Amino acid sequence: MSLTLIKPHQRQCRCHATTRKGIYIHKSSVSKSLQQLIHSTTKIKSFSTAMSDSDTNKPISAYKASVKVPPQEQSGLPGLDKNMAIPAEHSAVECWDASGRPYLKEYVGSEKLRGKKAIITGGDSGIGRTVAIFFAREGADLTIVYLPEEEADAKSLKFEISKSSANQVLLVPLDLTTPGAAQKVVSAHMETYGALDILINNASKQIFTSDIAELKDENILSTFQANIIQMMQLSREAIPHMKRGAAVVNTSSVVAYKGARNLIDYSATKGAIATFTRSLATQLAPKGIRVNAVAPGLFYTPLQPASRDAKGMEGWGLGAVPLHGRVGQPAEIGEAYVLLAGPGGNYMTGTVIHVNGGVHIGGA
Repeated sequence: MSLTLIKPHQRQCRCHATTRKGIYIHKSSVSKSLQQLIHSTTKIKSFSTAMSDSDTNKPISAYKASVKVPPQEQSGLPGLDKNMAIPAEHSAVECWDASGRPYLKEYVGSEKLRGKKAIITGGDSGIGRTVAIFFAREGADLTIVYLPEEEADAKSLKFEISKSSANQVLLVPLDLTTPGAAQKVVSAHMETYGALDILINNASKQIFTSDIAELKDENILSTFQANIIQMMQLSREAIPHMKRGAAVVNTSSVVAYKGARNLIDYSATKGAIATFTRSLATQLAPKGIRVNAVAPGLFYTPLQPASRDAKGMEGWGLGAVPLHGRVGQPAEIGEAYVLLAGPGGNYMTGTVIHVNGGVHIGGA
């Protein structure tokens, strides 16, 4: 077999190839390399097509309710988990195998909150329900505060927890915006458990208004009362019972940072919660009590169909969220609360954890 030096720009023999510097390469090597390149290009094209078909139009996820959000509507706030068109996922987290395929795995606790006593407002459904389930699996005894009309969700939560945990669950049906509600919650909790280690301020409401000219006084007042005023009142009653090492975790929102044109009053309350969190953290730091917050993005909870019409819920969030291209399931935010309430958050205070799929980045 003979080889010929091919100079740059020289016409090549069909049995050889060269680089610009005239290096000898036999045709068999070129053929093999070309075949590999063509094969790789074909694979890349197929993968790209698959990504286009599945990822752009239909997110890759093991959460059925996030992949296809059906039209649904619930009459009256705050909505019920049991009435969701597709049940929300509260206890199974999404994991990924070695091939990049998602699957669900039940959250398993590791006694991070063993022996702790916690109050969770709005704990019957949505994000609060997940927090309750995760805390119970971590070993905490719970007081769940919810509106009387949410009794069905609260009872089903207590039953669900009893299947996987021996921890106690005290149900307190109460409207936190009524006079004396905060004292009643704390009194009921202390009479049952005798200690208070964790306060989760999670209850809230939202009412959509497209034009500020249509923003009603009663809605402004009720939204502030339900979201921030009762939170401050409950914190005032609860904190005197909390010892060094205790934790307060408040639920803020991504709209506190990016705004929401149809939720002006709601966004304002969530911004107030972030500021309240920082201020209270500063006050309680010398006492060794931590105060932090979680700012959720778009999550599939009863509050959404209860405050939107069916058309507004259909396909909600699909393609609008940078990470995974879908809305979150409550189970995906539970560990943030475990972190802030447990030993993992021992050196954290005045912090807001953002769990929003990349809808907002920066500006914590």
